[in-house]
Amino acid sequence: MTPEHLRSLIALGESLEVEFKGEERTPLSDRELVEAVICLANRTGDQPGWLLVGVEDDGRVTGGRPRHEAGVTDIARLTSLIASRTRPSLTVRAFLVPLEEGEVLAIEVPPSRLPVGTADGRYLRRAIGGDSRPACLPMHFHEMQALQADRGLLDYSVLAVPGARWEDLDPLEFERLRRSIRERRGRSDEALLELPDTELARALGAVDSEGTVRVLGLLLFGTEEALRHFLPIHEVAFQVLRGQEIEVNDFFRWPLLRVMEELEARIRVRNRERELMVGLLRVGIPDYPERALREALANALVHRDYQRLGGVHFQWHLDRIEISNPGGLPEGVRLDNLLVTAPRPRNPLLADAFKRAGIVERTARGIDTIFYEQLRNGRPAPSYARSDAHSVVVVLPGGEANLEFVRLVVEEGQAGRVINLDELLLLNALWQERTLTTEEAARLIQKPEADARGILSRLVEAGLVEGRGEGKSRAWHLSAATYRRLGDKAAYVRQRGFEPLQQEQMVLQYVEKHGRITRREAADLCKLGPYQATRLLDRLVKEGRLARHGTRKGTWYERGSKI
Repeated sequence: MTPEHLRSLIALGESLEVEFKGEERTPLSDRELVEAVICLANRTGDQPGWLLVGVEDDGRVTGGRPRHEAGVTDIARLTSLIASRTRPSLTVRAFLVPLEEGEVLAIEVPPSRLPVGTADGRYLRRAIGGDSRPACLPMHFHEMQALQADRGLLDYSVLAVPGARWEDLDPLEFERLRRSIRERRGRSDEALLELPDTELARALGAVDSEGTVRVLGLLLFGTEEALRHFLPIHEVAFQVLRGQEIEVNDFFRWPLLRVMEELEARIRVRNRERELMVGLLRVGIPDYPERALREALANALVHRDYQRLGGVHFQWHLDRIEISNPGGLPEGVRLDNLLVTAPRPRNPLLADAFKRAGIVERTARGIDTIFYEQLRNGRPAPSYARSDAHSVVVVLPGGEANLEFVRLVVEEGQAGRVINLDELLLLNALWQERTLTTEEAARLIQKPEADARGILSRLVEAGLVEGRGEGKSRAWHLSAATYRRLGDKAAYVRQRGFEPLQQEQMVLQYVEKHGRITRREAADLCKLGPYQATRLLDRLVKEGRLARHGTRKGTWYERGSKI
């Protein structure tokens, strides 16, 4: 920990990862210090937290007081104290950082995979308090279970339900599962079809070997009365909203397979479809791709936190569909790696049951399906940007489909070249944004720049994309043929044709304002490679609008006689 790093942490203020503890009025006791440490350990996220002793709540540095004899703080004794007074023992790193205002004790606290408490049994967690500020709150048992589930250490759906009996399961729901297997999977899971209800429940893990009903059993096969009694927080809402008006507002406390069937039926009734002819092939383009909606809804049901209040909400707006569920993204899954991280279901046994019923993809890449289906139907990409630590929200934009984009995708497929998800993401972004750098493309597909460059190069070979510039300045845009196929011939000219003139004017304006320009400055200004920048400057010199001075790396250019 350097003084500069410490200053930057303090400048950002308190957060879920950083806590200030001032000692201006009263010193921090060992008990308070240990409680602050376990509070930071019991939080969501995979980055270390920081406890800064000697910094007041308002960010003023007042300095920490010595904690041991002879007016010093012994770091080794401090870390040993924390390890001995936490259960399980927590290993931290501590630093004494000198600042002009005083010495600050900075303690780096790693996130614990298991709930951590004090030696005398006190558990705290770092969360947003009632005043909307980060605080240390009591950590209850169900919150400990939720923390373990987020980190892949506990499957809530496998827990036994005290008091639940076999009679609380509905035989009709077993038949519903069998029908789902037959209709969605054919013969792939036919072994399950031959099993009696009791053996089928054991095969799925809905009951244990002794016949004890688990949470999974109630979620898949429970009667409505049993679900209301044993899992009262289970609820699914289907809402149709027209601006401020609520057209439909129905809530269900049914077993999950029944809920899926009901909502799929409602989607089919409301989901209009347009027809596009590509040669002799008829292509149906729905308002919202059914596969994408099914995967998004199933994800919300499978990955929701069944210990957290709130239900799964399916909201149909005029211009979009929003699907939300309680419980944030699992540990290790972030918005910037959503498309590439390994699947980490919060309720693995429930996820497996949905796969065996044929409701979700067996590849466990449902997110890919949601994006792929949305994009290939000429719609903007789904967005998870509104998700936070407490809920996951996916928004599927609606509105008019880009029919020519759909035609392009279908025609490429007919020609034997199936466009994959990464290519769809890039083509869609180039159509929306007009141009992308390699860095932006890599960020979009959530892969290294080398992978993005390779995908873009394949699109260039297919005649769909063109590149300009060199090195890091290289940018990409749709080709003239692609713009023509998308019905916007002028867009290519706007994107490509005017660039030399624009670049010349940018260079001349720069010289007018700053008096001179170098090749490097011209390359940065116009997003060109060094050789392209040299050719641009040479052209302006030849025309008399710039004058060259110096030689080799010391060359610079100023206003010419004809400017």
